[in-house]
Amino acid sequence: MHATTPPQAPVTVRVFSQRFSATRRGARLARLLALHQLDAWGVPYGARASDEAGAVVAELASNAVLHGRVPGRDFELRLVLDGTAKTLRAEVTDTRGEERPPAAPERAGDEDEGGRGLLIVAALSARWGVTEGPAPLKTVWAELDGVTP
Repeated sequence: MHATTPPQAPVTVRVFSQRFSATRRGARLARLLALHQLDAWGVPYGARASDEAGAVVAELASNAVLHGRVPGRDFELRLVLDGTAKTLRAEVTDTRGEERPPAAPERAGDEDEGGRGLLIVAALSARWGVTEGPAPLKTVWAELDGVTP
């Protein structure tokens, strides 16, 4: 009698996690690796979902570098793609828990050079928020719906 291997259930949740230096270069690398990982998961470069996810990751990583940076400490990017729910969750964790983003992003003035990042995140994502971790960590996250591999 031969033993047969039962069929495996399809992978429905994929996870990617990486730490980056809290520098502008680290933020750029986080966006690039997020796009590469999405492509490896079947969300191709240039697809709307890829472009929107790249913009969200870029903003969250930039905010971690600008507002959540502690010298000598990294930030972490975590992507969770739920193929069943067709949802991508992007999380960026930094070590500056006391620096929280506003609950509702405000529109920047016409002359302001910055201040639009969370407006972009809010516009592109279905949901976003902040989760407190063990001190001194905080995670800013965003979920994008309709992402299919």
